[in-house]
Amino acid sequence: MTKAEIQHIRSLQDKRNRDEEGLFVAEGAKLVEEIASSALTIRRIYTTRTDLKGGNVEVVDTKTMERLSGLKSASDTLAVVEQPRYRLNLNTLTKSLVLALDGVQNPGNLGTIIRLADWFGVEDILCSKECADCFNPKVIQATMGAILRVRIHYVENLPHLLSKAHEEGMPIYGTLLDGDNIYGTTLTPTGIIVMGNEGRGLSQECRKAITHRLLIPAYPAERPTSESLNVAMATGITLSEFRRR
Repeated sequence: MTKAEIQHIRSLQDKRNRDEEGLFVAEGAKLVEEIASSALTIRRIYTTRTDLKGGNVEVVDTKTMERLSGLKSASDTLAVVEQPRYRLNLNTLTKSLVLALDGVQNPGNLGTIIRLADWFGVEDILCSKECADCFNPKVIQATMGAILRVRIHYVENLPHLLSKAHEEGMPIYGTLLDGDNIYGTTLTPTGIIVMGNEGRGLSQECRKAITHRLLIPAYPAERPTSESLNVAMATGITLSEFRRR
């Protein structure tokens, strides 16, 4: 590989370059194999293995792979993949359970939430523009392949979209410390569940769009406990309760 080729792949660690190129990097043989069998387009696969075959596969040595990788410990396989583009159709969303993320900025949290959505059958996630980039390598790794099955939509004005969805008849759920106990609240099979930022929770603009305020109660109620739950953990509990009904 030339120095320019290596620099190009390394440049995809940066969001601006990923967006300009419409590409992202996926690392790990299992993940690359999943992508290869999906609808996504792989531009090039780089690997230290000799058993991988194909016109877009290039075998490299271990030192080169370490230079290409964005991980602390380089994997044996890396792929450059075209970013998928999805059309947001509000009419379609009204018939399903949807997640909305209001400023979730930690890549690990976002990746875990995408993985949870995949597990609980949520096919669409709406992200405010303040959210982490779903094609960040740390997010890709944390999704464990779920990024292939969950559609991520970045929206310019999330509160406006939530209000519009409510006008179309969708209930808008939000997790808040002053909400109603989720275990005693009527939940619907369709709607939008809004999860907030790791530090500040839901923004005031999104709070105004919430039609059903939910609380995941601590146990027992009178016991001193942590101030709040991690947003990914709270998402898992909330989705589990929705699906349990």
